[in-house]
Amino acid sequence: MKKIRLLIIDDSALIRALLTEIFNSSPNIEVVGTAADPYIAREKIKQLAPDVLTLDIEMPRMDGLTFLRNLMRLRPMPVVMISTLTEQGAEVTLEALNLGAVDFVAKPKLDLTHTLKEYTEEMIGKVIMAAGARIQDNAPNCMPVKPELIDQNRKSTRQKTLIALGASTGGTEAIKRIAGLLPANTPPIVVSQHLPAAFSASFARHVDEISAMTVKLAQTGLKIESGHIYIAPGDRHLKITRDHKAYFCQLDDSEPVNRHKPSVDVMFHSVAQQVGDQAIGVMLTGMGVDGAAGMKAMHEAGAFNIVQDEASSVVWGMPGEAYKIGAADVVLPLDQVADQIMALIQ
Repeated sequence: MKKIRLLIIDDSALIRALLTEIFNSSPNIEVVGTAADPYIAREKIKQLAPDVLTLDIEMPRMDGLTFLRNLMRLRPMPVVMISTLTEQGAEVTLEALNLGAVDFVAKPKLDLTHTLKEYTEEMIGKVIMAAGARIQDNAPNCMPVKPELIDQNRKSTRQKTLIALGASTGGTEAIKRIAGLLPANTPPIVVSQHLPAAFSASFARHVDEISAMTVKLAQTGLKIESGHIYIAPGDRHLKITRDHKAYFCQLDDSEPVNRHKPSVDVMFHSVAQQVGDQAIGVMLTGMGVDGAAGMKAMHEAGAFNIVQDEASSVVWGMPGEAYKIGAADVVLPLDQVADQIMALIQ
């Protein structure tokens, strides 16, 4: 396997040294250079032709967002942001994802003694993933794509009362694309997106700003109502409960599932049990396998499942796995998902 050529951009010499040590410990990555600011980085990109960048946000002479905006306009390439896991860091990082960054990781702390192994695995995994990711622009697909129908004889006749949506890498922008196309009277949508807890409120606000629906962070006991989107907070699993004809949110503080909390699998399994064939399942771009087994359970309960196609996904991990195990009813490019939802609920 050819090594991934990585350029590290950070104004801290200590952070550059720590990241270099972490990434060079992988047999699949070679740190070809480091840069203390975007102007140095610009020259090193020309000289070294890296495959992936890690990019800090707060730097002298030019901030990371300005550099990223220019990079994606002139030379789009995979970028993993180095982010502080705070409310302020969330706003900037979500903007970076909007500009085209593939993913983000927490800024390393210099006292990583007890968590260095786990942190190293996450950092290396995300850079390897980024090297194979599709760099998306923000324009909708112009060419119509014929949907891949998995089983044209499997028709859904029950009224759809709830939409369950799962995503990970690339999902923040994919969710916004869909939410921005759905009308205010759409049946309720529950969302599990892999994000840190500090990012949850900011992400909910970002979705609410572009959606005709009302967006809320899920809370235990919150009644699920039409015209609303309920987003799982970043440190809890979201389950659906039912009382007669009404659905409610229930947050679960149990262990991570598939290394994630919230886990898409946990949410999808609860939808399969409580909503059954009145549900629509949607699996969007994401790394890993989380949600595939739960989507299969929804399929077996009679739900209609939509999987984002490979060409429009940043990473076809979670949707690809759902497709492979037979959990999908239809595979669609991102810009046709909202139309399919509307066709099902009408």
